[in-house]
Order: sequence, then C-alpha cells, then structure tokens
Amino acid sequence: MEQLFQQLINGISLGSIYALIALGYTMVYGIINLINFAHGDIYMMGAYVGFAMTTFLHLGFFPSLLISMIACGILGVIIEKIAYKPVRNSTRIAALITAISVSLFLEYIMVYFVKPDTRTFPNVLPEKSVTFFNGKVVMDSKNIYIIIITIVLMILLQYVVSKTKIGKSMRAVSIDKEAAQLMGINVNKTISYTFAIGSALAGAAGVLVGIYYNSINPLMGVTPGIKAFVAAVIGGIGIIPGAVIGGFFLGMIETVVSALGGSMFKDAVAFAILIIVLLIRPNGILGKKIQEKV
Repeated sequence: MEQLFQQLINGISLGSIYALIALGYTMVYGIINLINFAHGDIYMMGAYVGFAMTTFLHLGFFPSLLISMIACGILGVIIEKIAYKPVRNSTRIAALITAISVSLFLEYIMVYFVKPDTRTFPNVLPEKSVTFFNGKVVMDSKNIYIIIITIVLMILLQYVVSKTKIGKSMRAVSIDKEAAQLMGINVNKTISYTFAIGSALAGAAGVLVGIYYNSINPLMGVTPGIKAFVAAVIGGIGIIPGAVIGGFFLGMIETVVSALGGSMFKDAVAFAILIIVLLIRPNGILGKKIQEKV
C-alpha cells in the first residue's frame, strides 16, 4: 500500500508536467487544427531560460518561472507570426512540415549556442518533505511545488477560457472561424493569444522539469513533447479537460510500469495505450463524434 501511494504521488507530479505541455497542443489544435510539433522545443527553451535566470542572474524559483513563461509566450507568438501564419490557409501537410522544421530549427540552434552537453539545473527549492505512513511515503518539496503550481495554472487557464473576453474569442474561433470574424472578432489576435498562453504553460513545464530531474539538454523536448501529444490525443485533442486527464493518466501509467520493473518499456506502454484508445475511441476519452456536411 505504501509503495502504491508513493508511485501515485510520483505519477501525479509527472502527469502534471505532461498536462501542462499537452494543454498547448490541444489549445492550438482546437483553434486552427494544427499539430504544433515545435511545442516540445518551446518547453525546452523554457527550461534553458529558467536555468539562465537561476544560474547567471541568481534569481529565485518564482521570478525565474515567471520570466520563463513570459519568454516562451513571446517566442510562441513570434513562431506563429513567422512560420505558421503564412501557411495557415495551405494544405495540412504544408503546416505539418513547417511545424517539424521549426522544431528542428529550435533544437539545433540551441545545440549551436549552448552545446549538446547536459547541464545541471540548480536546486532552488527548500529541502523539505512531508511523510505519510510512518515515513514510508515521502512527498518532497519538488513534488509539492509541481503539483500546486500545475493546479494553480490550470485554474487560471480555466478562468481565462471561461470568463474573459480573450477566452470567449478563443471559443468562438474554435467553433466557427468565419462566423467569429463576421461578428467582429480579430481572429489573428485570438490565435496569437492562444499561442502565447500555450507556450507560456510549456515554459512553466520546462522549469518544473529542470527542478524535478536536475538536468537539461537541447534535445530534452523531443520525447516529452511526443508524450504530451499522446496525452492530448488520449484525452481528446482540442478539449482542454481532455489534455489534463490524458496527462495525469499517462504520468501514472509510466510510474506504475517503472515501479513494476519495466522502466525500459514505459515508452512502449504509453504508445500501446494510445493505439488501444484510438481503436476503441478514435476521438479520445472526452472526444465527441463530429458530423460533417457533405
């Protein structure tokens, strides 16, 4: 029982990170039907911004987290304006190739400037922990911070989407872009806001991963980015609660598989679950069938 609770805590922490990255995927797809494969590399950039803030400027955790989110939000908008906007009305394959190209560009421009070496992320959190079951289950400060910050960011995102003018514009554009434009909504500005918010969440995830694993490298966004995409698809891509559910579900599955001695196969299990979900529910757990007029 103690081991189960320990793995549950670890799974929630890992799932929180996947959920934050998956939210960016699902928001962009919900607005413009684009799979932004560069999203995992924006998360990597967030980790490096946090590393620079804590290492060279000696800032604390929360200022570094905030600056990383702002920097990644700006980066997301720049990428959308330069790379995605010109191909918005092109074929889907053109947009997909553009996304992969942006991903590779971000990865190898970082390799050029910071070298491919793995760097140690400084420990900027207090060494505290909470124990349960007479000390057999431990929740350290990293897990506590990751879980609390993820919950706060998700609540803020839900508030923005549900209660603010920007959120209402996002929902309108996701339902019918042309109708929203006729009603006076600035579609280009709405898409930019979507990229900014999604990228800021990815930047936060990058910093949280840095403090969780204490190491970063220029290619660190590849695997988590793909897994976050898997989480978004499992939950129902384009649906914000689906991304959250998919992220936590995938994180818990991975920790359980690792605890059972199958750490080498956790990636295979994740993709096997994706295949099973797509066979049973092609639109994801929370996805709905969409009928198209012929």
